[in-house]
Amino acid sequence: MSTTTDITIEKLWSVIAEVNDPEVPVLSVVDLGIVRDIKLNGDAVEIVITPTYSGCPAMQAIEWDIRTRLLMEGYENNQVKITTVLSPAWTTDWMNEAGKQKLKAYGIAPPGPTASVCDISLFAKDEAVQCPQCQSYNTTLVSQFGSTACKAQYKCNDCLEPFDYFKCH
Repeated sequence: MSTTTDITIEKLWSVIAEVNDPEVPVLSVVDLGIVRDIKLNGDAVEIVITPTYSGCPAMQAIEWDIRTRLLMEGYENNQVKITTVLSPAWTTDWMNEAGKQKLKAYGIAPPGPTASVCDISLFAKDEAVQCPQCQSYNTTLVSQFGSTACKAQYKCNDCLEPFDYFKCH
């Protein structure tokens, strides 16, 4: 176990990157881009997070997991502050490329490269979403609502597999 005086910002980013998203366990909270900042103030640490959706039910679990991971690193509970900020709103542009590749390998189509211009009104049968199983773009939107609020349900017209798509926003 480390002593908190040995911790650097870089080490903290590494430690927090070990915390996985409870809804998509192949993604770390760093991959997902919800960790916005890490601040050190003497022996205290503040982790600034932004939820993928303002009502995301996983945020309490994520806060708990971050706090638990920092306690394992040698911090005391009163040395850990987790701050949730809602503005600016989270966007899939904040996901790192490694996270997008992990999503695809897990069977969830990652958001496309034009996430910064995505709009909920674009969710139509014409949207080109690549099947994470066979890589075909011959896919159909089944429902704008998938297994979680941040995903839509699609099916591949070539391999016939259903899959989630991590909605861009």
